[in-house]
Amino acid sequence: MFNLTGCGGTFDHLHEGHKFLIKVALSISKKLIIGLTTEKLLKNKKHVEILEDYAIREKNLRDYISSLSALEKVEIVELHDPYGPPIHQEEFEALVVSQETYPNGLKINEIREKKGYKPLILVVIPMIKNEFSQQISSTSIREALLK
Repeated sequence: MFNLTGCGGTFDHLHEGHKFLIKVALSISKKLIIGLTTEKLLKNKKHVEILEDYAIREKNLRDYISSLSALEKVEIVELHDPYGPPIHQEEFEALVVSQETYPNGLKINEIREKKGYKPLILVVIPMIKNEFSQQISSTSIREALLK
């Protein structure tokens, strides 16, 4: 069990992949900090016009975490850059990432090492697939909503 773990993302149209990432992060953490991407960072996202706004995404995260009775061990912070608190706070021990965001985890460790911080343990979760064996993603959900 890690004292402080991080994870981050857009968490748009909260889906099973997001939920799995959060469950894994909670299962290995005494305290979890979730970086929630702000709109400023999302202007280049595909189908940004139907991306949920920050307040909705934060509420959906809180509601889901509350359903797991884990809200007391979670802090949700605004993510203004791709790397978030783990590059500024030495006490982080682990980072939960997806296969898709693993390269960001490596970059975070590179930045931490340059600062003299210990590298984080990267816990990589697999991509979750739907009943058609297609990767579940917020982008695919937004594309389906546009049809």
